[in-house]
Amino acid sequence: MLHLSDLHFGRTRPDLLDPLVALVAELSPDLVAISGDFTQRARRGQFLEAAAFLDRLRAPWLAVPGNHDISLHNVLLRFLDPWGRYRSLIHHDLSPRHEDEEITVIGLNTVNRYAHQAGRIGKTALRQIAASRQEQPEKTLVAVMHHPLEHPPGNSKPPMRRTLDGVEALGRAGADIVLSGHLHNAHVAPLTSAPGILLVQAGTGLSTRLRDEPNTLNLLSIEPGWVQVDRYAALTEPVWEIDQTTHFARDPERSDAPWEPVLDRPVSFGQST
Repeated sequence: MLHLSDLHFGRTRPDLLDPLVALVAELSPDLVAISGDFTQRARRGQFLEAAAFLDRLRAPWLAVPGNHDISLHNVLLRFLDPWGRYRSLIHHDLSPRHEDEEITVIGLNTVNRYAHQAGRIGKTALRQIAASRQEQPEKTLVAVMHHPLEHPPGNSKPPMRRTLDGVEALGRAGADIVLSGHLHNAHVAPLTSAPGILLVQAGTGLSTRLRDEPNTLNLLSIEPGWVQVDRYAALTEPVWEIDQTTHFARDPERSDAPWEPVLDRPVSFGQST
């Protein structure tokens, strides 16, 4: 599964676009998961650029909106029809679902129209997660959302509302992995308050709005009780290269078993693995 986030069409690095399309074709993932912020300001032209990018992908994809995908300055549009452009130009479903023989992936819309930065988790979405675990308990269950359930130390962005409730509910529902974005920083670790959930955070895929690290994306290789995350980065040249590989393992017979790092090989940006 290829995990992209925070593309921000309207403020992108154009030189990274074709290499990203080529990388998707080369990797041929079973699914491309995009955790929100397709646009910079939710303008129609920016959504059209994002839609053209999606049309070029040679892989199935699943996406959720981000807080930048609803209007910031057009207050009337923001409150009366916040998802209109996203639904018409990206996808009609704000909580999409992908399923195959091994995995269930569910998108959760965490955008809060009443607060530009802080997100929230709806009870309906959490019930969908719980139902999926009950229906297919043997499958790996992945949730995709824009806002992270946990912020790394030092991050100043406001946290998502009802985060602890959301973490507890996802834990009870049996979610194995959560993919998110929003912070423009890459990070992979079990949740502090729910170590049975692995949080995989993607940096910004195409945007020039960097946060002390380059553009990044993640490739997840998933088996029961095992996850490998290859982080790809675009450094000084517009080339996507693996910059870090991490592995996590746990007891595959227990959906609440904590994820543990195994054979970690972290490297600094600019070095090869």
